[in-house]
Amino acid sequence: METTSRVGAQAPAAEGGQQVPSARRTVDSYLLAPFPWYGLDEAFTGPRWLMQVGMAADGAVEHGSIGHGDEPSVRNEGTEDKEKFAVVVTVAGNPARRTADGTGLLEATSVSSAAWLAGVGLLSFTWPGQMDHTLRDDWLEQQTETAWVLADDLAGDDWSTLSLPVDGVPTPFHYRESEFGWVLAGSTQEGVHVGAYGRGMSAYGLGFAMIKDIGTYE
Repeated sequence: METTSRVGAQAPAAEGGQQVPSARRTVDSYLLAPFPWYGLDEAFTGPRWLMQVGMAADGAVEHGSIGHGDEPSVRNEGTEDKEKFAVVVTVAGNPARRTADGTGLLEATSVSSAAWLAGVGLLSFTWPGQMDHTLRDDWLEQQTETAWVLADDLAGDDWSTLSLPVDGVPTPFHYRESEFGWVLAGSTQEGVHVGAYGRGMSAYGLGFAMIKDIGTYE
């Protein structure tokens, strides 16, 4: 799969099964990106919040996430039916290229990159019932590998096609559901790839739009 490496494409930080608010980046990190950020369009009127950016080996911003709705905790019996959130992941559309120092090669990004990042993002807020910390680590490693395999086969039976508006233009997305939530991924006319994941909010009614001023986000 032509995508960012799994070393550089990290999911939202979590520790002890819970999101770490202090791990969220400030808007300064988002402002360094040479590409536009995407979020849900103006039809969504709920809370919006910054999550994290991911950087390549040469320090260039390659992807980042914007949250919408409830800030998710790791799924458990007390929250799985209450939290409603959607996270939009923007991935720079980069060809394969050498690192700034010329000593390495950065892989190309693709729709599969967005699909994998979205899949891993959903897993980071998922904790199967009756599972202790040690078992969850093994489960998470296994499910992360599965998300990688699924993202590498967007034409497979695990994915369906869903048309959603991006900047008002109907756009095809690859879409899949699981017991943990949903994941989708597609590309924009601005040359970036968009992934999204969520729970409690239907993906079928969503629309995406370029964020005009990321500086207004907190």
